[in-house]
Amino acid sequence: MILASPSPVGLLLAAAAASAYAVPALAARMVGAITARRVLLLAWLLHGVLLAWNLLEGHARFGFAPALSITVWLVLTVYAIESQLYPQMKARWALAGFGTLTIVLALLFPGAPPPPTSSPLLPLHWALGIAAYGLLAAAVVHGWAMSRAEARMRQAVQAVDGGVPLLTLERLMFRFVGAGFVLLTLTMLAGAFFGEVLYGSSYTGWRWDHKRVFTLLSWLTFGVLLFGRTRFGWRGRRAVRVLYIGATLMLLGYVGSRFVLEVLLERGA
Repeated sequence: MILASPSPVGLLLAAAAASAYAVPALAARMVGAITARRVLLLAWLLHGVLLAWNLLEGHARFGFAPALSITVWLVLTVYAIESQLYPQMKARWALAGFGTLTIVLALLFPGAPPPPTSSPLLPLHWALGIAAYGLLAAAVVHGWAMSRAEARMRQAVQAVDGGVPLLTLERLMFRFVGAGFVLLTLTMLAGAFFGEVLYGSSYTGWRWDHKRVFTLLSWLTFGVLLFGRTRFGWRGRRAVRVLYIGATLMLLGYVGSRFVLEVLLERGA
């Protein structure tokens, strides 16, 4: 969940952040690596200010596009930290492109207000879910980078400035998977056992709908991945394939369900 506001300030911040993201995504070679890195940092800051501004506005909304937007911002936060530790990490053009896309989508499809509830724990429940999305999305980015590096090695292609070692990327990927799995587990347990407390009168009990089925399948897939890593030493392309399957199922769980409701069926809730 993020907050989407039609206020002029919110629109201005969204336009500025999306435009700043577009620079490293489309013109990184033209402006140079240093300038692209600085503009990406500016875009990330503007995106964060946009989220904070809408939070202060108090118009909470949730939907598939807001969820994607804040997930990308969280992944960029991870990237900003890691790029200080591993300067050779190169994924900013792809992340910047996703940043522009998700901000525009959040403007076009701002989602719906949250259900009325008196529980102060509901924002924490949402925060756990979004944090799980962010960490597992960061794992996907590392899996993609690992696959790309492995493919270049197989083709005997070496980057001029080297790259992050495969073992480092793999270790980081599994760390994010493990942390995301823990948060996803907590989110599911909270929804299953405390749904009535969290959602109040709007909670209709446990239902085997698309969102819960896909979320459960994704949780099982990530669990199998971690078990396979610990028990059988899964790594490389096999681990990345299982990660992609789990991420796709998780995406279908909430984002996919909300996309069908908001775009295909044109229903806000």
